[in-house]
Amino acid sequence: MSDIRPNQVLRKKRFGGELNEAEIRAFVRGVTDGSWADYQISALLMAICIHGMSDRETLALTLAMAKSGDTLDLSDIPGVKADKHSTGGVGDTTSLILVPLTAACGLKVAKMSGRGLGFTGGTLDKLESIPGLNVNLGVEEFKAIVRRVGCAIAGQTAELAPADKVLYALRDVTETVDCLPLVVSSILSKKLASGCDVVVLDVKTGSGAIMDTPEKSRKLAEDMVRIGNLSGRRFSALITDMDQPLGMYIGNALEVEEAIDVLAGRTGGKLRDVSLTLGAHMLRNAGIAPSVEAGVSMLEEKIASGEGLKKFAEMIAAQGGDARVCEDTNLLPKAARKIDLPSPGDGYIAAIRTSEVGNAARLLGAGRLRKEDAIDPAVGIVMQKRVGDFVRRGDPLLTLHANAHSDVAGAMTILGRAVTLSQEKVTPPELIHAVVE
Repeated sequence: MSDIRPNQVLRKKRFGGELNEAEIRAFVRGVTDGSWADYQISALLMAICIHGMSDRETLALTLAMAKSGDTLDLSDIPGVKADKHSTGGVGDTTSLILVPLTAACGLKVAKMSGRGLGFTGGTLDKLESIPGLNVNLGVEEFKAIVRRVGCAIAGQTAELAPADKVLYALRDVTETVDCLPLVVSSILSKKLASGCDVVVLDVKTGSGAIMDTPEKSRKLAEDMVRIGNLSGRRFSALITDMDQPLGMYIGNALEVEEAIDVLAGRTGGKLRDVSLTLGAHMLRNAGIAPSVEAGVSMLEEKIASGEGLKKFAEMIAAQGGDARVCEDTNLLPKAARKIDLPSPGDGYIAAIRTSEVGNAARLLGAGRLRKEDAIDPAVGIVMQKRVGDFVRRGDPLLTLHANAHSDVAGAMTILGRAVTLSQEKVTPPELIHAVVE
C-alpha cells in the first residue's frame, strides 16, 4: 500500500503544483486496484485539465499507465518491430494497406488495434468482415504470426494498460476527453505496452477528427512525439487532412475492398498516398529505407510486384480468414440495396463535412454508439466525388449501401447537408499538413 493519500495529490494539483513520479504512480495504482474512488479520480482529471501537466508529469503518467498491466515483450521476434496509430477519421483504411506493405519490405509489424465507437467500426471490425478471420489472438499466437508472416493485427488484451480503460470511461463523462496530457498518455501508454521499437502517428485534422484545426492537431502531434521519444522509443507523426473522407469507401467490408484494390494496384487516390507516406516513415525510422522518398519507392514496388497483396493474404490466412477475398472481393459481405444521392445543381464540390458523412454511415449500421451495439459489415457509403470536382445536376455525389434495418431516410437527411457546392473553382485541401519528427 502507498503512504501517499489521494487528498494529498488532489490538493497539490488543485493549486497547480507539479506532481512527482511517486504521486503519479500512486494515482495510477489507485485507479487500477480500485483504491481511489471514482469521484477522487474525476477530481484529479479535472484539475489536470485546468492546470495542465509538465513533460515530466506526462511522461511519468504515460509510463505508469503502460506498466499498470501486462506489457508485450517482442524481443524474441528478430528485426525492428513497428506500429502505427491513427487518431481516427472517416474512410481511414491506412492500416490495412501499410501493415502488409511494410511487412513485405522486411519490417515486423505487430499491431494491436481497437474497435470503433462512432462513425464506423475500428480496424478490428473491418478485419472481422473477412469470413473466418480471428482478431482475438493469444499473445504467443500473435507473436508467432508476426515472426512467421511478418505482420499481424489483433485486439488489445484486457491486461494491456488497464488503467487507461478506467480513466477513459471517466474522461468521457467528465468532459476531459480532449485534455492534451490525458490524450497523450492514453495513446502512448498503449503503444509502449505493446512493445514496438518504432511508432508512426497519424494525427487527423478537420471536421471528422478529434482535433478540428491544424493548430490543435500540431500541438497534439508535437506533444506525443516529444513524450514518446523521451520514453526511449522512436516516434514521429504526420498531420493529415480529415476535412473530407480519406478513402472513397466508408464502412467495414467496403473499406477492406478498397484496401485490396489499393494493394492490387487497381486504384490510387488520397488513401493510397497517405498509406505510402506513413509506411515510408515507418521504414525510414526502422532503418530499412535511407529516406522517406526511398521508402515510398520500396512500397510502390511491392504494389507493382503483387508482394503487398500476397502478404495481406498470408496475414488473413494465418489469422484464420478466407484469403480468397484478395482475389475476389465479392466474397466480402454485400448490402442488399444501393441508393445514389444526386447533386442538387451544377457546381464545384466546395466542402464535404466528414463528420456528417460518418454519422450517416453509422445510421446505416456501419458504426456503434455503445460497445455492445452490433455492426453490419456490409453497409456504408461510397463517395463518388471529392472536394474540387465539378458536378452536374443529377450526378451521383455518393452511393449508400443499405440493408433492411438501415435508417436510409435519416442518412439521406444528414448527407443532404454534408456536401456544399460552389460556382467558383475550388482548390482541394492539403493532404499532409505537417510532419513532426
